[in-house]
Amino acid sequence: MRVLVVKLSSLGDVIQTLPVLHDLQQHLPGVHIDWVVEEAFADLLRSVPSIQRVLPIAQRRWRKQPLGRESRLGWQAFWDQLHEVDYDLVIDFQGLIKSAWVARGARLAPGGVSVTYANGSDWCAYEWPVRWLLKRSVPMEQTIHAVARYRSLAARACGQDVAQWLLTPPTYPWPSVTASQPPWVVFAHGTTRLDNEWPFDSWLALGQGLIQAGFHVAVPQSSDRESQWAQQLQEALGQGCTVWPRMDLASLRLAMAQASLVVGVDSGLSHLAIAQHLPVVQIFSQPRVARAGPVGYLHQEAVGGESPPTVDDVWAAHVRVLHAAPGRN
Repeated sequence: MRVLVVKLSSLGDVIQTLPVLHDLQQHLPGVHIDWVVEEAFADLLRSVPSIQRVLPIAQRRWRKQPLGRESRLGWQAFWDQLHEVDYDLVIDFQGLIKSAWVARGARLAPGGVSVTYANGSDWCAYEWPVRWLLKRSVPMEQTIHAVARYRSLAARACGQDVAQWLLTPPTYPWPSVTASQPPWVVFAHGTTRLDNEWPFDSWLALGQGLIQAGFHVAVPQSSDRESQWAQQLQEALGQGCTVWPRMDLASLRLAMAQASLVVGVDSGLSHLAIAQHLPVVQIFSQPRVARAGPVGYLHQEAVGGESPPTVDDVWAAHVRVLHAAPGRN
């Protein structure tokens, strides 16, 4: 059986969709899985052994000049690659017109079906016309965690019992590795949403406390704004803090894998840490915890929600998650 996953973006949402790969393999033995994703995230998915083909798409770039030669050639190359295979099942996990249109363009094998959501859920992006664009649309719970929503859609698309698929915690594709010594903590501070940010002074106070406790602080950065922020923090923390150079996502994943702790805002990098089974404290500055916070493991915890957490809240959470994962520190 050949299955096409359509989940284009964003980074956190792509990562939270990954557990469906394990589910599909468990419930559909011998399944072959391809994935359509925005080009910025393709290198990360290429590190996932269970994906047979990663099909990068550049909608974000092509729509800037939709009639330009580069965009036209890019679209043609994408459709040619997509049409190399006929699929028994195509699942649009995004629920937007742009993703349903891609899913609709995939070629189906005889008896094949394309599936998407019949309705939206709280805190989840959804555009109602998609239910009419594909062959089947399935109803979803109004309030549901994003990971459970993706896993539930996959189960229903396969005509199987959702409860059986959700009996076990979400399983991600990357194994745990041994933490480096002395221990270090990654500050996943970057976010594209200003309302997700945590105050600089709070990061500084947390970093000072962790350095005194024996940790080294590592700070990733992927833009000029994040670089300026990271350099400011490094200057304030001194030799106990290192600013990482910019890396592609696959390299960043490998660098993060050796951390003893990750503290991050609700962003793609903190979800990447969750997917690698690392001890994680995830900071929420808005009430999205029920939709996007860590699930299934005591060594991963969300703090905040209706309002940003205090430094003391984050400190207490870091103690709890390290206690639940003693092998990491």
